[in-house]
Amino acid sequence: MDGDRTISLNDIALSRRGAMAAGGVALGSTFALSVQPVSAQTMITTPSDGLTAGAVKVKTKDGKEMDAYRAMPASGTGFGTILVVQEIFGVHAHIADLCRRFAKAGYYAIAPELYFRQGDAKSYTEIPKLISEVVAKVPDEQVLGDLDAAVAFAKGEGKADTAKLGITGFCWGGRIVWLYAAYSSGLKAGVAWYGRVVGDATPLTPKHPIDIAKDLKAPVLGLYGGADTGIPNDSVDKMRAALKDGSAAAKKSQIDTYPDTPHGFNADYRPTFRKEQAEDGWKKALAWFKANGVG
Repeated sequence: MDGDRTISLNDIALSRRGAMAAGGVALGSTFALSVQPVSAQTMITTPSDGLTAGAVKVKTKDGKEMDAYRAMPASGTGFGTILVVQEIFGVHAHIADLCRRFAKAGYYAIAPELYFRQGDAKSYTEIPKLISEVVAKVPDEQVLGDLDAAVAFAKGEGKADTAKLGITGFCWGGRIVWLYAAYSSGLKAGVAWYGRVVGDATPLTPKHPIDIAKDLKAPVLGLYGGADTGIPNDSVDKMRAALKDGSAAAKKSQIDTYPDTPHGFNADYRPTFRKEQAEDGWKKALAWFKANGVG
């Protein structure tokens, strides 16, 4: 995460205007309106030189086309595969950049737009409305199936080795990492960044990470902030305890908490970004995937 990767707010504004002039906001090119303005001082952008990177269309199990952002090394084959799961704000510039970071590390990374049936997160100006009108209407079952579709797409491109499959996600996506690790028999490892672990059961979200902790099929590394006001430390402690009584993969899982660190500490475009913790978490994530057969 070097300093020469910073971009200005003006650059971001230009990318938005250019995308809109072309007939819409390009996937992964800008930010959800609800998280404007972004921080020009800490925003990181990873160049795509040496990579094959950009938007793709993924065919879902019900025959629909789902937008996704995909990045991989421009040459070679047999890359370990990383599913990158969005925050509540959809597949914006930060999530696309994370795909490129994984590609620079030798992975095939793909971030599917998991709300596409319910709405466009990037068009919302208010977070409460985004949550109530889009995010709250997204069924877990739909998300898990669409992640499977992204894996099938990666396999079909012929460059990724989907037998070496990992998943990582942030905030909303962090919760999904835990669920996918209990659902997918093909997953090797997951890294969940500050995803909530407890919650109320609803028809669309019948189970939460605490409910499926004992059933994990792949080990998960959890990365949490000790000063996260939305995810109490005691709920994270309960998740740690639940993992100890679970499957072999659950017992192998671990949760690291960074003291005095807020929610969203890896989100370099937001005021919650903490450079030291983000860089440490990134190193841990890469090491976790490598140690567990991803790449």
